[in-house]
Amino acid sequence: MKMDVSNPVGGSVSENLRLMSTVSWSFPLKGFDARAWSAEMRFALKHHWPEYLIEAAGLCSFMLSACAFGTLLFHPASAINRAVGDPLLLRALMGVMMALTAAAIIYSPWGKRSGAHTNPSVTLAFLRLGKIEPVDALFYVVAQFAGAILGVLIAGLLLGRLLADPMVNYVTTVGSYGAGVAFVAELLISLILMSVVLVASNAKRLERLTGLFAALLVAIYISLEAPLSGMSMNPARTFGSALSAQFWTALWVYFTAPPAGMLLAAEIYTRMKGKDAVACAKLHHRNNQRCIFRCGYERVVSEKKSASVLN
Repeated sequence: MKMDVSNPVGGSVSENLRLMSTVSWSFPLKGFDARAWSAEMRFALKHHWPEYLIEAAGLCSFMLSACAFGTLLFHPASAINRAVGDPLLLRALMGVMMALTAAAIIYSPWGKRSGAHTNPSVTLAFLRLGKIEPVDALFYVVAQFAGAILGVLIAGLLLGRLLADPMVNYVTTVGSYGAGVAFVAELLISLILMSVVLVASNAKRLERLTGLFAALLVAIYISLEAPLSGMSMNPARTFGSALSAQFWTALWVYFTAPPAGMLLAAEIYTRMKGKDAVACAKLHHRNNQRCIFRCGYERVVSEKKSASVLN
């Protein structure tokens, strides 16, 4: 008996595998089973590869933008750098540019499809919340690292020595006050950003503005927080720059503090609101793009509508 395993409307990997198991085979998904895990990986790659590619392209675009604007604003030979002069104003301009880049990615058709995580810390937080399958989370993280590395490599080919200048240095993330301060700063800004994302994306009146809130925080953080840690919140973003620059100072900070901050935000939110209060792993869900996550968006929306009618 043959079965059409095309997946035009998405759906989580486990759900699709359970459906497939009712036809001609089964996958023991309780505990670790090498054959089941291998089957999930093959299924996910075959049907969810567009989302993985989008995540890579999203962070690649973000890093290209960061390198281009970083060179334009901070290279000593730049006319804008000489005209503005003030480091705070330069960081504010950089913040605006990167906020616009982030918003463009989130609200693009591609971002609406993949959920626009473009950050392993975000993906891990949604994994903790039970909104993304482990196999999808794995491929998301791999894609994000690949996109960050590729973005900086392409920028290096285009900008050459300009990007390598010590004042730009491949837009590496480094603070001016040591690893301890950088760790605390990254932990706090990651916690705040993820908390805002969870509150906004699960509030009926705010859900469409989630991307704007996230972009606004990016602008504020780059303007004000960057001297403390370089403003990363993203292990893949930091690694992409570090690899090209061969600059590994305090790399552990950016691999630990951002995930810890976002996981803490997820823990606080679930303790306050409950796990079922999280609708989906997308930053922008009200669109016609398919959803591959463990999605409860329609359920949460209908429950809130019912509650508003009763009130």
